[in-house]
Amino acid sequence: MLCLEDLVTSEGRMTGTITALKFQKRNKERVSVYLDGEYAFGLQAVEAAQLRKGQALSDAEIVELKARDERNQAFDRSLSFLSYRPRSRVEVERYLRGKAVAEEVIADIVVRLEKAKYLDDEAFARFWVDNREQFRPRSQRALRYELRQKGVSDDIITLVLSDRDDEVAAWRAIEGRLTRWANLPRDEFRQKALGYLSRRGFSYSTISLTLEKAFEALNIED
Repeated sequence: MLCLEDLVTSEGRMTGTITALKFQKRNKERVSVYLDGEYAFGLQAVEAAQLRKGQALSDAEIVELKARDERNQAFDRSLSFLSYRPRSRVEVERYLRGKAVAEEVIADIVVRLEKAKYLDDEAFARFWVDNREQFRPRSQRALRYELRQKGVSDDIITLVLSDRDDEVAAWRAIEGRLTRWANLPRDEFRQKALGYLSRRGFSYSTISLTLEKAFEALNIED
């Protein structure tokens, strides 16, 4: 987070008069601010609209404009990060730290995102579990581990997993592979299915029940 003392110490005094406000070539939503004929800093167009050519800016005003721009850019980065898929609060915090955003700015952004409903850990956890169930079914244990890695609280994890059945998930995981493995000897089929379901976190008892169901469906006998 920028502060007046840091700015003055590292860059000298920056008071000056605005001599130009120019839209940036690579981003028409940002404006370059020139003080006394030299480029000074960039701002979002909506912020730059409050400025005018010939206006004098003090050190304090420059620091405030830069700090506000830092927050706005970090917020926009967060929205872009969230545009690909829902994220947990911790994922967004980790992302912003990776962009060297100050902790107090991160805290402010997270509050803004939560108020705007862009961040909701319960909704994220339900999305994650539903997505896994549809494309890569796995056990409650595996899902719990994944959600913890995403920073979701245990209370929310317990809530979203409360109606999940491992036997249903295991069958869904293996069902699409039955045709591919249908002509394998029973022992080879068992070995492949055991490894496949184990890697998805299912317990031995759940795997055994699923295998018996698969053998019955394919009429595989001893």
